[in-house]
Amino acid sequence: MSSEEIRALMSAAPNDRLTWNTPLSEEHAARLVAACAPAPGARIVDLGSGWGELLMRLVESAPGSTGDGVETDPEAVARGRALAGRRGLAERVRFHEVPAAEWPEKDYDLAVSIGASHAWPGGTTEALAALRATVRPGGRVLFGEGFWEREPDAAALAGLGAEPGDFGSLLDLIRQAEAAGLRPLQVTAADRREWDLFESDANIGRGERWALAHPDHPLHDGVVAAVDERRTGYYGGYRGTFGLAYLVLSA
Repeated sequence: MSSEEIRALMSAAPNDRLTWNTPLSEEHAARLVAACAPAPGARIVDLGSGWGELLMRLVESAPGSTGDGVETDPEAVARGRALAGRRGLAERVRFHEVPAAEWPEKDYDLAVSIGASHAWPGGTTEALAALRATVRPGGRVLFGEGFWEREPDAAALAGLGAEPGDFGSLLDLIRQAEAAGLRPLQVTAADRREWDLFESDANIGRGERWALAHPDHPLHDGVVAAVDERRTGYYGGYRGTFGLAYLVLSA
């Protein structure tokens, strides 16, 4: 059986249970949009946008604004374009199959990047510097990034496939943003319920539901094994240790 086929079955873009590919509730998302406060006519970019649900909500909140979704996953781009068309945003929200680190345009009013710092060779530090350079003076940045809620043990590191130095504390993350010339206006983190619902709807839940519906498929046992590995990694490893912060920052 192919690990690539199994990964594709459990991927986020075709999963209609996911509103966005991150642990985020409707109420939390609304607060992020309000804190970003794009003005009418604002130019917005989402670097590593996925299918751009948050980008579209930001654009919808500001009359006359436009958005660029920058994403390399063709399935996510296709989903984003379809969603934009159904919501009457096809002329205002455009998707580009370009690596985030290679996007050349500048002087945006708002730049967004959630869980995509790996797109830059230097990770968090380079991502923050790139976002700062992408917005005009006085613009805003919405940055979503991981952090350690507590010191990770071996189980947490194994569950994530991470090293202790891959992330710092939430305060470390704030200090990194400040060093990049960005000041925090609002700092929130995904809570346990958001994480649990995300895992239940994403990798774990999607794989489990597929396996139940396809008991005789050649990939069945491989999908079940992948689900078990993810479940162990999350509930037995990094739940309560690894967090995801959403920083609304002023340039």
